Amino acid sequence: MKTYRIESINAGMPRAVLYNGKEIETGIYKEPVKNPLFLTKTNFEGDGQADLVNHGGIDKAVCVYSFDHYPYWEDALGMALNPGAFGENLTVSGMTEEDVCIGDIFQLGESIVEVSEPRQPCFKLAMKHQVKDLPVQFQNTMFTGFYFRVLEEGRVSYEDEMKCIHTQKDGVTIAFANQIKYHDKKNTKAIERILEVKALSDSWRKSFEKRLKEH
Repeated sequence: MKTYRIESINAGMPRAVLYNGKEIETGIYKEPVKNPLFLTKTNFEGDGQADLVNHGGIDKAVCVYSFDHYPYWEDALGMALNPGAFGENLTVSGMTEEDVCIGDIFQLGESIVEVSEPRQPCFKLAMKHQVKDLPVQFQNTMFTGFYFRVLEEGRVSYEDEMKCIHTQKDGVTIAFANQIKYHDKKNTKAIERILEVKALSDSWRKSFEKRLKEH
């Protein structure tokens, strides 16, 4: 049973930020939390999202990002980065987009979670780090992170290990889904393969179904 180290659990409530002359409500500012947090079907206690159309909800209850990518971004951005730097709820080691398949299931503290979709980088990453093309850099590197849906609620501590309890054999990795989403957009066979994954989130399913109809 493969296990992964939780570097940090990060939470924060939405706040108003001035960006390009406009006031933006955002939940991207997360801070590490040392005490155990209860994970519900939609988020960690003490955590929130401002844009509930594109963030949060059942399919996007927990945003996960690999600590393995932090050295790359520290070099690219020219700054030291703390866990939670990209608005993720879980900063984990040893788990990347190449390793994880949509539908993989993990024991996370007392909770059980399932991979639902890759994270789709938005302009708020650019806003937080003052790098205009940062979302595009995320797409190009495919270091996007991903989301969990919560199958069973429970308390989670950063001291817990995350254990894989079910993996999709010959499954669709987060990296593969990203490749088709952003770089190989007309690959209909690959799209059909992704759509066969029952655990795929509703939003990504609708996006790929729309793309199939266009081709």
